[in-house]
Amino acid sequence: MFHKEGHKIILITFIVVVASYLITDNFINIFWIRTLIMLTLLVLLILILQFFRNPKRHTVLNNKQVISPVDGKVVVIEEVFEKEYFKEKRLQVSVFMSPLNVHVTRYPIGGNVIFSKYHPGKYLVAWHPKASEENERTTVVVENENYGKVLYRQIAGALAKRIVNYAKQNNRAEQGADAGFIKFGSRVDLFLPIDTNIKVQLNQKVRGGETIIAEM
Repeated sequence: MFHKEGHKIILITFIVVVASYLITDNFINIFWIRTLIMLTLLVLLILILQFFRNPKRHTVLNNKQVISPVDGKVVVIEEVFEKEYFKEKRLQVSVFMSPLNVHVTRYPIGGNVIFSKYHPGKYLVAWHPKASEENERTTVVVENENYGKVLYRQIAGALAKRIVNYAKQNNRAEQGADAGFIKFGSRVDLFLPIDTNIKVQLNQKVRGGETIIAEM
């Protein structure tokens, strides 16, 4: 299954690959050059298909737990001052996605979307310390009566040129459901209550919609 955000790109890539293959087969007579071009086209198609894959995830709904919004690796666990919405100290957990990871963003908790804002910005590498404040990004806050308010921030990376955010203010969020997509390398930050119990470690690989990040 492929994410809807990739349907157009996949179709265009497929047409370009097929056309290039036919041109190469008919006009390139040197065997090793023809083979190299064909292999390159095949690898390109496979990479595009892999990037936009949207595997089903089995989310165990729990209003007292925060699950990972994306696939990737935990690169930050620290206490920070969150400047945009809370304006107070929070526990930040950041997950970095390589271009090979699934890039679907899922709601980390269920509840009501009480804040959603898009920020244009730069395209620093996703692990840059200032990426959370200077890169193109979206900020979403979801609140439920058990866990309280959880903020997650989609952050574009050096290769990411478009962030898709489906979370709209006053919408109902279902834990683990599709909340957006980030194209080509990026990261997601979670800002959690100070007294939350973090269940992951630095450099741990996580799966969106399944891995428990924290619980009350």
